[in-house]
Amino acid sequence: MGLFLLKKEIMKIKVTEQGLVIPKEWLKGIDEVEIRQENNMIIVIATSQQDSIWDLGKNPVSCDIKDGSVNHDHYLYTNNE
Repeated sequence: MGLFLLKKEIMKIKVTEQGLVIPKEWLKGIDEVEIRQENNMIIVIATSQQDSIWDLGKNPVSCDIKDGSVNHDHYLYTNNE
């Protein structure tokens, strides 16, 4: 098990009428963030760029069943030996 030291940087940023700007160097390699307000904190979390739901169906399985999308429950939960 390795020991990881986290680099903690603290910066005071002036809030303007438009909000605030997070320095770009703090966001290297990040394309999208989720921003939450919890209690007295604003939390910024890096997220993946694409939602995994869009990956469904990219690599479908080939088989001889022609009505799998309509009757998938039947094929999943019925013993078809």
